Amino acid sequence: MVIHRTITVMLGGPSAEREVSLRSGAAAAAALASLGHTVLELDPKPGQWILPPGTDVVFLALHGTYGEDGGIQQELELVGVPYTGCGVEASRISFDKVLTKQRCVAQGVPTARFLVLDRADRPFPPGWAPPVVIKPVRQGSSVGLQFVREVGEWPAALQESLRHDTEVLVEEMIQGRETTVAILDGRALPIVEVRPRKGAYDYHNKYTPGATEYLCPAPFEPAVAERIQAAAMGAFQAVGGRDYGRVDVMVTGAGEPVVLEVNTLPGMTETSLLPKAAAAAGLSYPQLCQQMIDLALRRR
Repeated sequence: MVIHRTITVMLGGPSAEREVSLRSGAAAAAALASLGHTVLELDPKPGQWILPPGTDVVFLALHGTYGEDGGIQQELELVGVPYTGCGVEASRISFDKVLTKQRCVAQGVPTARFLVLDRADRPFPPGWAPPVVIKPVRQGSSVGLQFVREVGEWPAALQESLRHDTEVLVEEMIQGRETTVAILDGRALPIVEVRPRKGAYDYHNKYTPGATEYLCPAPFEPAVAERIQAAAMGAFQAVGGRDYGRVDVMVTGAGEPVVLEVNTLPGMTETSLLPKAAAAAGLSYPQLCQQMIDLALRRR
C-alpha cells in the first residue's frame, strides 16, 4: 500500500543538462502523481530556492553541475528534508571523473589508463597512441566528450573539451562493447548494452529516440555478466554511493569489464537507461520512482 506524500520534484537547474533534467523531472512528476501523491515542481537556483511548505521528501531530477556535484544535496541537508539519491560526498566524488577513477584504482576496480590536462596547448600524450577519449572532468550527459582517432584531431578536440571545464580527463579508448549497470537498493539490475546505430554514444545519440539500440538484458555469458555487475557494484561502493545510481562499463573482447564513470542521478527520460534496466527486472516506471522515494524516506 502506497502512503500518499507531498513530494517536491526538483528539475531544471542551471547546468548544461537543464533540458534533459526538465524531461526527467516531468516524467517522474507524472509517475508519482499517478500513484496518488501530491506532487509539486521546483526549478531551483543555487541558494535562492524555498521548499514548498508541507514537503515530505524531495525527488531529485537534476543533472550536471549543482544537481550531481553535491551542491543541492548540501543545501537539502541544511534544510533537513530527505531527498532521493546519493549524499553530499558521494555526489561530489562521482561528479569528478578524476576522483572517481582514483577511488576505483584504490579499491582495485578496473578502469582505463588516464591523465588530466588543464591547457589547450598540451601536445598529444607521449607514449600514448590513438584512439583516446577526452572528457571534461566535471560534466555529464556526454557534454564536451571528444573522440580522437588520429593525432591530427588532438588540438581541436582538446580545445573543444576544455570549453566545458577547466580540466579534462584523457583516457585510452577501450575497444569493445558499451554497457551500463543500474544499481538499486544494493543490487545490480540487468545489464543494458548500448549500440549506437551510427557513430559514437555521444549527446545526440544518447537523447535522440531511435538513434541508439539498447539490449536489456544484454547478451553476455553468465560469467561475463557477473564480472560486469561486480565491477559496477565495486565502483558504486568505492565512491560511497547509496540508494541508486548507474555505472558505465566497457567490456573488452576478452570479456573483461573496464569502468568508465559513476552517475549518481541517472536520467529518468523516456530514453534513459535506469528505467530500461528496472523494467527488465520487473519494475514499472512508477514503481521505480516509488522505490526511490521509499529509500529516501528511510532516512527521516
